[in-house]
Amino acid sequence: MVGTPLNLKVLSEKQPPLSGGHRLCAGCAEAIIVKQVLLAIDDPVVVINGTGCLEVSTTIFPYTAWRVPWIHVAFENTAAVASGVEAAYRALIRRGGFPTDRRVVFVAFAGDGGTYDIGLQALSGALERGHKFLYVCLDNEGYMNTGIQRSSATPRGAWTTTTPVGAAMPGKPQWRKDLTGIIAAHRIPYVAQAAPSHWKDLMSKVRKAVAVDGPAFLNVLADCNRGWRHDPALTLEVTRMAVETCYWPLFEVENGEWRLNHRPRRKLPIIEYLKLQGRFAHLLRPEYQDLVEEIQKEVDRRWEELLHRCGEPAGT
Repeated sequence: MVGTPLNLKVLSEKQPPLSGGHRLCAGCAEAIIVKQVLLAIDDPVVVINGTGCLEVSTTIFPYTAWRVPWIHVAFENTAAVASGVEAAYRALIRRGGFPTDRRVVFVAFAGDGGTYDIGLQALSGALERGHKFLYVCLDNEGYMNTGIQRSSATPRGAWTTTTPVGAAMPGKPQWRKDLTGIIAAHRIPYVAQAAPSHWKDLMSKVRKAVAVDGPAFLNVLADCNRGWRHDPALTLEVTRMAVETCYWPLFEVENGEWRLNHRPRRKLPIIEYLKLQGRFAHLLRPEYQDLVEEIQKEVDRRWEELLHRCGEPAGT
């Protein structure tokens, strides 16, 4: 897809799709991601937004921060509503009620709670039916909007209000769900993982996603400094470290072909990522050394599995 050059100077001259004055927390990655996603698209856009931090913070009645058509939907049915809007658009074109020389892009935003958990059924159905829209999961690894509870995206060992750290529990006891792999198994045209710290990679993936003939999915790591418990100024550094430790690798699956987008020059140990966040502060204590080693082994295992899928040589 050819459009506005992905150049910071040029992009800075475009009107931001999300205005200032919204109530998202200082340092929230979601505002950064939304701007990166929508600035990458030059065609008219309709946004479908499931309940969550992004929705409640950008549309406090009677105000809105959105400069594009925007629909608020329930926690669990973001993909279902996106399907209906896209189907209505196609029906209008068939009946001659919409000009065929104008393309409209449909972008759905939802958090990990509304994607990994509550909305997975609706998303799976929409992908299987082949509706043409881009679904962006803003993965902040918990139910941050309702009080920092664990979700199936929460990593093992993380403190949340429902997986507190104490004698009975060292944070969340389960591994996080591999949602990107689950979506790739649907064999849709385009699936990718991205991070706001690597903005050009993310925006290039958006352009690929909206150009395909069918559904597309982006899983984007959306740092929540309130839930992850760190200085708001560190948002992009934390997401960058997630990539450099291979906790959150950058890759894409295009028509079933897996491709690695970034291989760190030196794969950093997972402790470099954990120590930046208060939700993992307990893991720095000697009694949790074994758990840190387990987490490192799981990160290494998933990284090697990804390298194999992408046809890359094994090892760091």
